[in-house]
Amino acid sequence: MTKIISSLADIAAQYDAVFCDLWGCLHNGKTPFPEAVAALRGFRQGGGKVALVTNAPRPRATVIAQLDRMGVPREAWDLVVSSGDAAQAAMLAGAVGRKVAHIGAEKDEDFFSILPEGAMAPERVGMLEAEGIVCTGLADDLTETPDDYRAQLLLGKTRGLPMLCANPDIIVDMGDKRLYCAGALAEDYAAMGGTVFYYGKPHPPIYDLARRELALEEPRILCIGDGIATDVQGGMSEGLDTLFITGGIAAAHFGPDPARPDMARLEAWIATQRIYPTYAMGHLG
Repeated sequence: MTKIISSLADIAAQYDAVFCDLWGCLHNGKTPFPEAVAALRGFRQGGGKVALVTNAPRPRATVIAQLDRMGVPREAWDLVVSSGDAAQAAMLAGAVGRKVAHIGAEKDEDFFSILPEGAMAPERVGMLEAEGIVCTGLADDLTETPDDYRAQLLLGKTRGLPMLCANPDIIVDMGDKRLYCAGALAEDYAAMGGTVFYYGKPHPPIYDLARRELALEEPRILCIGDGIATDVQGGMSEGLDTLFITGGIAAAHFGPDPARPDMARLEAWIATQRIYPTYAMGHLG
């Protein structure tokens, strides 16, 4: 049964490290959450390691630069591991071919340009010339929806192109606006019968990478996030304890006060998901 806690400090002594999500937990896409920053700082001051594990479809250098611009202090974390890192490694290894059609925004350009030394990105071509698809998101996630991509995805499916999804998230909240992510397009592509390869949460590659980067021997890890099907499911699949942040993308299900989830509503909703976090709290603090 999921236990509601009041602060990360209540359980911090049980863990050597946390894998903490970004959007909805540490920031809202525009500004950091002060209580979350303080909680992660406190965990580190107690001797724990903080890995920010994100489904952002960009290399960690770009994610770190974004955190710096937002004002997230570097004292709140030890390392950043992104879905972009794991997906980029697969792309460079030829997972979807050497000629790829890119579905994504200009802001994702770093996925193809910030590369390990000596690496060469595949050639980007049109859908008719491609051997595979690399999906980092929507070209304009402020105005577009997955419906705008149906024809493009159908063409890829007809040609039998595999898709590399660099961000399995379906949605994120930027401030008060809800945006679609690459995972929404990948979900539609799979529903059409297309082949999709995922490299972010809840899939193993990003956890394997995070453990290697953490470089601790048999650490006790807590996974923190507001995505029940990504952060929580991923942690459970890895055999790790999880802390579900209910005040994120699923907040509407748990009562009128996002900071204080209603236990009865939470238990009923969790039962419908069949995904059972170890702990839950409204906002990371």
